[in-house]
Amino acid sequence: MDETGVLLALLREYSPSGQEAGAVHTFVALARRLGYRARIDGVGNGIARRGAGRPRLIFLGHIDTVPGRRPVRRAGGRIYGRGAVDAKGPLAAALAAGVDFTGPGSLEIVAAVGEETDSRGARHLARRRGIDALIAGEPSRWDGVTVGYRGDLRFVAAFRGRRSHYSSPRPTTADVAVDWVGALRRWVESRRTDSPFRSMSVKVIGFTTRGGGDREEVRVTVDLRLPPGSSAAETFRSLPREPGRPRCSVSVRIDPIEAARDSPVGRALEAGIRAAGGRPTRWRKGGTSDWNLVGPIWNAPGAAYGPGDPHLDHTAAESVSVRDLGRSVRILRTAFGEIARALPTGPIVPRPKEPPSR
Repeated sequence: MDETGVLLALLREYSPSGQEAGAVHTFVALARRLGYRARIDGVGNGIARRGAGRPRLIFLGHIDTVPGRRPVRRAGGRIYGRGAVDAKGPLAAALAAGVDFTGPGSLEIVAAVGEETDSRGARHLARRRGIDALIAGEPSRWDGVTVGYRGDLRFVAAFRGRRSHYSSPRPTTADVAVDWVGALRRWVESRRTDSPFRSMSVKVIGFTTRGGGDREEVRVTVDLRLPPGSSAAETFRSLPREPGRPRCSVSVRIDPIEAARDSPVGRALEAGIRAAGGRPTRWRKGGTSDWNLVGPIWNAPGAAYGPGDPHLDHTAAESVSVRDLGRSVRILRTAFGEIARALPTGPIVPRPKEPPSR
């Protein structure tokens, strides 16, 4: 079975976050058919492995998708279906490429669950020891390598006050909340640089009011995207608290990540792109991935790679070029070998940190 057959089989299993079991079983069956040792771990991740020992290379893909069924079909040189880009296409390419892995060391292809929601699959994997290199399976187009993601801080700011007549000169609780949002936007703007990737950005994604008697509450849900060099915890502590002094509770806290310029993972992927006739492009993205979570804990070099146009993520037009899927297989095949040969083996295992909350 080639990469197109693998991808079509994965796409036919509808797998929005929380409903991945059928797709994971299909992944494991496909992996065994291709000669991997494959299993399902304690939280439902599918894991396919070849080789043994160090260095240990992980391709961390994810098998869950956003909700919304799309017809699965192959037409006009493209494969259509929910997850074709994000991120069953990268997962299928990795499975096909890893068939030829001969070491040194071991290669694991992971079909993680929950990436689109709580990243429970990656959080479970973060407890593991001795990971030497990581490729996150995310779309970057066949000739691109993603070398960084901004972080994410999402929280609710709650304002409480007393009702007053709308003709009163006293501001409403909603007025206070709106003024605070303005202060937050000015605070973010004061930290802007010439680079969007290296700047913070803010969006209000929810605004609700409720009350009883003469009391009322306004809740503002805010999403901050964080540049490299910042931390979600430090940013939260530094938030402006006036006007209104809201009570803030965090729902998502993910630190940014960026690969070192001389990362062996980035170099190997770029070597594979050149060998396939492409000119590598380095991408830095404003979103987040499971790499943000496990990379700092494993303290391992990493990057993100996979076929597909990121602009088609989560859209009705989600599809991947059959040609680009095949190119990505060749690129990953080269990169897996290059990374394995570039990394030394040894007994030193870094002690992992606790996974950050999300």
